[in-house]
Formats: sequence, structure tokens, C-alpha cells
Amino acid sequence: METTYDTRLADDAAAWGAVLSMALCVTVLIASEFMPVSLLSPIAADLGITEGRTGQAISISGAFAVVTSLLVAGLTRRIDRKVVVSGFTVLLILSGLVVTFAPNYTLLMVGRAMLGVAIGGFWSMSTSIVMRLLSEDLVPRGLALLNAGNAIAATIAAPLGSFLGAYVGWRGAFFLVVPLGVLALIWQWIRLPPLPPRGRKASGNLLTLLGRRPVALGMASILFFFMGQFTLFTYLRPFLEGVTGLTVPAFSAILLIMGLAGIAGTWIAGRLLRTRLFSILTVIPLAMAVLAVGLIALGSMPFPVSLLLLAWGFFGTAAPVGWGTWLSRTLPDDAEAGGGLQVATIQLAITGGAATGGMLFDTIGWWGAFAFGAALLCGSSLLALAAWRATRKFLP
Repeated sequence: METTYDTRLADDAAAWGAVLSMALCVTVLIASEFMPVSLLSPIAADLGITEGRTGQAISISGAFAVVTSLLVAGLTRRIDRKVVVSGFTVLLILSGLVVTFAPNYTLLMVGRAMLGVAIGGFWSMSTSIVMRLLSEDLVPRGLALLNAGNAIAATIAAPLGSFLGAYVGWRGAFFLVVPLGVLALIWQWIRLPPLPPRGRKASGNLLTLLGRRPVALGMASILFFFMGQFTLFTYLRPFLEGVTGLTVPAFSAILLIMGLAGIAGTWIAGRLLRTRLFSILTVIPLAMAVLAVGLIALGSMPFPVSLLLLAWGFFGTAAPVGWGTWLSRTLPDDAEAGGGLQVATIQLAITGGAATGGMLFDTIGWWGAFAFGAALLCGSSLLALAAWRATRKFLP
């Protein structure tokens, strides 16, 4: 098997500095992607559209992330990976500016599409870059660090967006990502070493990877998981305000607690992955399906809903580090292609979840979106179990 990491960096503390710089960029990317979750109501009111249509601000970023993740490995195969990811960070900053000053729905969608390109490109490269920076035994820890950035973003984006939206408006909340993006770009350029192309031809068609049964089952589980998660999560604010009856400060506090629980879940999952990978990937979606049913049953009761959402944050944020570790073990010699396929799958799932959830929210009601999300999460658990059966002979 080909050595996946650059030996010149294996014992260098600078490698961890580089991973940290990427984690900061991940934090800003995810915060930008999911900022609309806490701002659906004010955005809809300002632009004169429905909350379901506003939710498509997440859908469109996901759609462009899908296309980018499928194409980026082939289009950039001769370019230094440091230059590539820095370019996507610049696009993130420009996206924040466009959304902040968008005078109408169309330009808002343009800015969100730019963000989708940045997300798809950066995430597609992230696993393979971590594998080049760190030795194999440290890769799960490095991926956990990246996903800690994901958890921090979940902590920052929704509650801070909600809080700022109440005082400086949704545009002021979105503008916050611009200086954070500039900081991420500077740190990334200083810390990330040159990462020239490997010289090995990138996979021409990422979809051919689906011909491998373990990969196909794993990607199907990822699709169902993220689609189920965001069918519910995208419309959390209208649910909490309209059904549970929470005020903006209470809603912000719950989102903050969810983010903190997500950090704890990521930390714990990162230490169990070496021996409990598929147990984690099977149990998490099943637990979240139970939580979704609990929200339907207890939606009008603030305290039980708060406890259920705390558990939702704990489980939901920990899942990506598990699937990142799965990718590094399943496709160690084709991590860029696998990373692109994984990101495409995740973003397609987010797009489908936000779009389907919005349709159900506007036509049937909030409970329809939540019930559909629970069904998808159950499917994800079954598919993860099938993926384990297909791959267990290859895992330690």
C-alpha cells in the first residue's frame, strides 16, 4: 500500500498547526452554510418570501457543493493543494460579502451558490490533506480535530446568528463570517506547507467507486443520515417558535447547548473510533430517529424538547468524524476521489433534506418533515450495519 502521508511532516509539530488552520476554515465554512437555520424567519420577512423557500438558501449551497466535489480532483490535479484550498477560502469570503449586501432573493442565492463551491472544494480535499500531514495512526485524531471545527461552528452559527439577528439584523450576522474568513485565510497560508500533486492520476469518474460494495453501502448510509438530519434541523427555528413557544433568547440558548453537546460528542467519538467504528455509525442515526419521534410527541413542552435537542447535538455532530475515519480506512490510496464522492453525497443529502423538509413544512406541517427525517435516519442505521458486514474482514 502506498504511504499516504508526507514523511517530511510526520514528526513535525508544524503538521498539527496546519491541521488547526484547516479546522478554523472548516468552522467558518460550516458556520456560513448553516447560518440561515437560525435566521429563516427574519430573512423571509425581509425578502417577502416563505420560510420554506428561504430554506432553499441551504439547498442551493448544497447543490453547488455536489457539483464542485465531483469535479475538483480532476480539474485541480496539477495544482498545489495549498493553493487550491486557499482559493476556496477566498471564495468563502466573497460569498459572505455578496450575501450580506444582497438586495433581493436572486443575489442571496448567488452568494449561497458561491459558498457551495467553496464548501464542496475544501471538504473534498480535507481528508486527503490530513492523511498527507499526519501518520496513519494519527489520522482519526486529525479528522476529529477538523470535526471539532464543525462542532464549534454548530455552537457559534445558530445561537450567535439568532442573537445578532435580533440586534443588528440578519445581514449583520452574515457579515461576521467575513473577518473570520480573512483570519482563516491568513493562518492557513502561513501554516499549511506546500502540497504538490502526487503525480498519480486522479480518478476520472468518482462514481466508479460505487462499484465497490462497501463504498456503495457506506455512501448510501451517509446519504440517508444527512438527508434525515437536515429534513428536521433546517426548520428547527419555526418549530421552536411556533410549536414550543420559545422566545429568541431561549432559542439561542438551546442552540448553544446543542453546539456544546456536539463538541463533547465529537471528543468522545474520536476516542472510540479505533475499536468501535461501525457501532458508532450504526447507533448514532438510530438514536437520532428516536429523538425525532420524541420531538413530535413532546413538541409543545419546552423542557423535554430542550433535553431532546441536547442529545440531538451530541449525536449529530459526532457522526462526520466517524464517516471521515471510515473513508480513510476504506479508500486509503484514493482519498481525494473518495473525499469528493463523500462530500457530493453529503451535500446532495443536505440539499434533498432541506428541499423536501421545506415542501413538507409548507404543505403538511412541521411534524411531516420531522417524521420523514426519522424514517431516513432509521434507514441510515440499517445501511451502516450492511456496510459493516461488507467491510469487516478488511478492518482491524
